[in-house]
Formats: sequence, structure tokens, C-alpha cells
Amino acid sequence: MARRLGNTEIEITPILFGTWQAGKSGWVGVEDQPVIDAMKAAFDAGITTFDTAEAYGDGYSEELVAKALSGVRDKVVLATKVFANHLHYQQVLEACENSLKRLQTDYIDLYQIHWPAGTFNSDVVPIEETMKALNELKQQGKIRAIGVSNFSREQLAEAMQFGRIDSLQPPYNLFWRGVEQETMPHCVEQNVAIIAYSALAQGLLTGRFGSDHQFEEGDIRAKNKLFKGETYQRAQDALAKLRPIAERQQCTLAQLALAWLIAQPQTSAIVGARNADQATQNAKAMEIQLTKDDLTEIDAIGRGVTDQLDDNPVMWEFAA
Repeated sequence: MARRLGNTEIEITPILFGTWQAGKSGWVGVEDQPVIDAMKAAFDAGITTFDTAEAYGDGYSEELVAKALSGVRDKVVLATKVFANHLHYQQVLEACENSLKRLQTDYIDLYQIHWPAGTFNSDVVPIEETMKALNELKQQGKIRAIGVSNFSREQLAEAMQFGRIDSLQPPYNLFWRGVEQETMPHCVEQNVAIIAYSALAQGLLTGRFGSDHQFEEGDIRAKNKLFKGETYQRAQDALAKLRPIAERQQCTLAQLALAWLIAQPQTSAIVGARNADQATQNAKAMEIQLTKDDLTEIDAIGRGVTDQLDDNPVMWEFAA
């Protein structure tokens, strides 16, 4: 089941538990205890890799991860991220120390640059400076591997000049596939693991949202391009075509979408959960065996949505 993370000895599960929602910021109706229960249920169901970030609720998500998992630290892989506003040399070292404290651990398995320098009006820091700090943290044993998130192929290649990058974390799902064009072949060639976030298109691929769904005030998904206008209608049409395949596999739409995603080259999938049941259901996707014909059929249905999208890699309509 487990897969090697890039060139490292670290083994990650095909499904990772994502904890953006645990930080609460940008999410509505998320409670601490059910999320802690969800992490424990995920672990019990065979998911051993957990992804968080200092930016999720200003470190709150990392604290909840520690509450849920500190008793099984030696059996889990923890991945976290340093935000775009902390990419100067000294800032990276400090951010890592803070994450270590919040996670109640003396090492982070995978430490990732969350967004490239310059995004969200952050300082434009040369990647060489950031990588110098990350390489030092790795030599000190505070981190075991370095990853990047939301990097283009060019940005990834540039970072690789200054040290080993073992993973890329892009937005990637059946309805959002920009990474396949240039970046995936590069990752395969360089043995960089692809860890897909928004693996269920923020819930769209669960089929739970009807054609006239309105999100509550403060829900980040209201800005997601996939939930808007004609794209949203195309997604509903695609889901209708996916339902018979899910029935054939005796699985949910979400499990089908995840099984398709983790069958792509070098790809594992991050999935969040608000409660224990969702976490257990997500883990079951690791057991689904799709044939080549299944994958081709699902692929074609997904293209009904993705072929109509523009080239902008950001999934939300907020200024990066």
C-alpha cells in the first residue's frame, strides 16, 4: 500500500489526511473534537500520512494534529508547510521551530514551501536563500524531506538546482488537471512525488451539491471556479455519468474520484474530513481496483469539464 516519497526512505499512504479545515479559517461548521476523531479514525483505517500548514488557522491546525496523533508519532508521517511570507532564511528557521512546537515533535517528515515567494504580496525571496535554510534544517535532522506546493514546472526546476525536492503539491482532481500538461512528466522523470490537494474538488466530486447549491457566508468554496456558472453545470453532467461506474464498483462517487486520482502516475491524494465516518470512507478508496478501461472511461468524462477551463492554475477567484 505505502509508496516511497520521491528519493527518500519515507513511506506515505496513497491517501493522505488533509487538515486545512481543522484550522477553521475559510471553513464553516467545523468543530475540533470531530476533526480529532476523524484523524484518529483515518489512522485506524490505514492512513498514516497527515498534511497540515502553519497558515491553516494560524497554526491551529498543527496543534490539533498534535492532539490527535502525538501518541502515535512514530507510526505517522507528518507533512507541514512554511507560508509565502516566511521565506527569508531566518524566517524559514523560525517558522520550522514554531511548527515543531505546535506539532509536539522534534522532526517534520516533509516540510514544504506552501506558495512561491511573491504570492499574496509577499517578499520576492530568491529560491536559493529559502533552499539554503531548508537544506540546513534537513542536515540538522529537523526535517527529513523538502517539498513545494503550487509551484510551476519552471519554479520546481529552479528549486531543484539548490537541493533535492521530493514532492510537489498541486491542486489536482478529475475536474482540475493542469498539472498533467507540463509538470507531471517532469515529476515522473525526476522522481518527485505528486501529492494532490483538493482531490475531491473541495467536495464537488462527492456529488453532494445540487445544481442550485449556495454556500454559507465565509465558505471558501463560494470563490471556487468549479462551482460557478457553466463549469458547475458541466460538472453536474459529468457526475451523472460517473454514478453508474461508482455503482458498478460498489463505491461512492468520492471513492471513485479518489481511486482514479491515485492511479495516475506518481500521484497520492490529500483528502480532508470533518468527522470519523468521512475519514473511514475516504480510506476505502485505497482498496478500489480500477481496470484500464475504467480509468479511460472516467478520464473521458472528466475531460468534459477540464477541456473548457482556461490555463489559469489557481482554482479560486481571489487575487494571488
